[in-house]
Amino acid sequence: MTLAGRHIGTPAGAHPLARYRSEFPIFRDGIYLNTCSLGALGERTRRRVAEFLDVWQRRGASAWYDVWWGALGELRARYARVVNAGPAEIALAPSISVALSAVAEALDYARRPRVVVTSLDFPTVAYQWLAKQPRGVELVVVESPDGVSVPVEAIARAVDERTALVATSHVYFTSGAIQDIAAVAEAAHRRGALLLVDAYQSVGQLPVDVKAAGVDFLTAGGLKWLLGGPGIVFLYAREQLTRSLAPQIAGWFGHRNQFAFDPRVLELHHDARRFELGTPSLAAVYAQLGGLDYIEEIGVPAIRRVTAELTEDLIGRAREHGFRPKVAARAQERSAIVMLPAADPAAGVRHLAAAGIVADARPGHVRLSPFFYNVQDDHVAALEQLATHGDH
Repeated sequence: MTLAGRHIGTPAGAHPLARYRSEFPIFRDGIYLNTCSLGALGERTRRRVAEFLDVWQRRGASAWYDVWWGALGELRARYARVVNAGPAEIALAPSISVALSAVAEALDYARRPRVVVTSLDFPTVAYQWLAKQPRGVELVVVESPDGVSVPVEAIARAVDERTALVATSHVYFTSGAIQDIAAVAEAAHRRGALLLVDAYQSVGQLPVDVKAAGVDFLTAGGLKWLLGGPGIVFLYAREQLTRSLAPQIAGWFGHRNQFAFDPRVLELHHDARRFELGTPSLAAVYAQLGGLDYIEEIGVPAIRRVTAELTEDLIGRAREHGFRPKVAARAQERSAIVMLPAADPAAGVRHLAAAGIVADARPGHVRLSPFFYNVQDDHVAALEQLATHGDH
């Protein structure tokens, strides 16, 4: 099959992980360069969702006790392995917003009313605490000097003895730059503040070790680089914190004795499950189990090696076409997100779509994001189409 005159299968001489490309049907009809918005659907993921539907059809609610409950535990354990946490440090949630809410409603703002974020973080992070301004919470936004990253020193200067939390990104969605979260953790802890990391754009494409980084909370999920689709995320909560923090929003999955059905007593789990709320979406749980099959089989370090090479190839080819990618200055600080400045990004994305290439737009930029199932030919086709569009 061809696209823009080029073969879109697995070409000779492709990187070793390109052998997985055939398991992602979207490449049969086009080119996909938008994993940072939504991971491509793999055949293993589809099979795991079909497995859930088959059990639902055959067993109905009786499957909860000997099948589905086990699937929740399996997912917590597998999420934990991806970030080097313990299963008891993982809570499940339907979205990052819900996970953030559970943490935000567990903090005491009486003596520490300040929360520090950056101007490059996904706005969900800031919105969580802007909504609490009527309760006296003060949001401090640390500006980026270049629109690419934020110096750790600038974050450190914003943290004081009145700061409850620093909440920021591991990878900035606005530029793909990787933040040194270990350094941010040190800066926060030096003043007695906690650190929450939004790792939606990193877990799955970059190695993440919550213990080595020293973070207090970290959240990520299936939508993007973990290939599980929407509707399932996890919250890592450092074990030493869980018993000292009790969220002021609650649901029956956070209750230690949830099947007692006692409306008079709320006894929270002793582990991270105290941050859980309602019944998880089992279809999303099974989709994520399928996505993790790829991540675990390949290994995140191998994924990082391949995607880093693809990213540098994309950046180099873009510059040859006259584009000026907005990326971090050093290769080791770049993730697999490449921002190409454009006068009309939406029009550029539509032009790509007409040629069978899926990308995304963000203010002022066309955003491309290669993953292990991409090959260099994908970059060639996309950049040729953007060059003919002339919007750079």
